[in-house]
Amino acid sequence: MLGVVLGAPIAQAQEPAPARAEVAPAPEQQSQPAATPQTLPPDHVVHVAEGTPAPPASTAIPPTTPARHGFLEALVPEIHGFVSQGFLWSTDNNYLAHSERGTFEFTEVGINFTNQLTDRLRVGMQLFMRDLGPIGNYKPQFDWAYLDYRFFDWFGIRAGRTKIPFGLYNEVNDIDAARVPVLLPQSVYPTGNRDMLLAQTGGEVYGDIPLGPVGSVEYRAYGGTIYMDETDVATNIEVPFVVGGRVMWQTPLDGLRLGGTLQSVRMDFDTELDPATLAALVAAGVVPPDSDNFVHFQFPVTLWVASVEYAAHDLLLAAEYSQWDASLSADLPEIFAPYHVTNERFYVMASFRAASWFSPGAYYSYLAPDLADRSGVDGELHDVAVTARYDINDHWLVKLEGHYMHGTADLNPDLNDGVPAAALAPDWGLFLIKTTAYF
Repeated sequence: MLGVVLGAPIAQAQEPAPARAEVAPAPEQQSQPAATPQTLPPDHVVHVAEGTPAPPASTAIPPTTPARHGFLEALVPEIHGFVSQGFLWSTDNNYLAHSERGTFEFTEVGINFTNQLTDRLRVGMQLFMRDLGPIGNYKPQFDWAYLDYRFFDWFGIRAGRTKIPFGLYNEVNDIDAARVPVLLPQSVYPTGNRDMLLAQTGGEVYGDIPLGPVGSVEYRAYGGTIYMDETDVATNIEVPFVVGGRVMWQTPLDGLRLGGTLQSVRMDFDTELDPATLAALVAAGVVPPDSDNFVHFQFPVTLWVASVEYAAHDLLLAAEYSQWDASLSADLPEIFAPYHVTNERFYVMASFRAASWFSPGAYYSYLAPDLADRSGVDGELHDVAVTARYDINDHWLVKLEGHYMHGTADLNPDLNDGVPAAALAPDWGLFLIKTTAYF
């Protein structure tokens, strides 16, 4: 995320105004993942991969689910996991990895443990590692780890590293078995920024409120922080706060739900100037002679999403519209001029369970990194995707997916030999194969 979002302005220390930057996604316990019932594996598998203790009212596990009896039995958790291997190839432009030559750098492995300790107390954790081009490199990490106490249907609390309720499908972004597409629409769910979007460390309140004949409302509100590794661009990274919430209305029409998400996060970090740049600034009188070579940045981001989904009778229809609003300021405004940018992101998606073993799907996704300037090949990205999912058995699936892309707004120059996005091929294709085994 830092390389793509912050790399351009930071790297160009000699220029007063940074290049166009894409908004960083805020931080890839939960209510039941929003994946459609027709595409989900058996219930025990879903609970595995998601680590989600509180599904929505329509399919919720009642909070009074009896705890397992017996001391030894209560100590034994439910254990589930998954292993995925994929292959990417693009006709032009490297995307997510060095895809233009074809790559198997698309691996995901996860194992999780959950336990219903009492009627209302649940704990869980998931260990995850992945390799996606330059990201992950098989470094293990805890995706989520929580304790959950549900006082009533309408009120519960969670603490720990909890998944972030963002849009319809953020909770299943790491669960290949719970959806049809290989890649969720990347405009709203960018897999390269999974570590920022997936989970936060702090607390959360949640609940399901029945509304009688007009359905029910599920709410979640959270606050905490996100821990991030340093990069070549940014050091001393701190996230003073991340706060947000989501409200989902389960309408009286079976399968139809509407919702909204709001999130605010701020990241503080330092970047190091090279000695030649620092010497030039001292000579120009911009900074005093005893200055160190670090520049401090503040990067606040506000994200909102409007969501609608219809999932019934083996059919899923979904659409989401989102804007991400960000500002960047530094303690050396003479070199790094303050700027503000707003992204526009949306998609429409459909899938259908044609048979127990076969589910086709398709979506159109759109991204404009800067609403004020959509010009140029890097000003937009149109993505048309078609997927075929084959369930070989209850624990093994294979997916084939093809994308037609117009635009280069989401491409990383670092993966393309330093060539700026504006100079890359405007029309290109991406093809993926992915297989997942889960238990």
